[in-house]
Amino acid sequence: MVVAKLRPEGAVQLDRDRLDQLYGQLGPAGAEGVISRAMEELAVRLARVETCFRKAQFDEMQRAARSMIAISEQIGMVTVAQVAGDVSALALGDDGAALAACVERLMRIGENSLLAVWDLQGATL
Repeated sequence: MVVAKLRPEGAVQLDRDRLDQLYGQLGPAGAEGVISRAMEELAVRLARVETCFRKAQFDEMQRAARSMIAISEQIGMVTVAQVAGDVSALALGDDGAALAACVERLMRIGENSLLAVWDLQGATL
């Protein structure tokens, strides 16, 4: 018998045009401030979603995931917004397996997206 170990990877989709727009509207200092605050909020809310999932606090988890949508869209994290929407939609339903899979995907995509934006901040936009 062969056992295969799956290594899920989350593809990250960033809307670079959205980031360029922020820099154009707010200038480098203003855009970096907005992006930094948004990244901090997303990190906090990612942790909140995970904690609520483990504690079966699905109402609160749904609110935390829903609040991630606008924040992630603001800084061009397209995939995070989509997956947060999926978690929000599933949070109050009865498909525990789908919810667990989406929460895990949100954690993976969220972390990868935060790292991608962090890396972009070091690059010239």
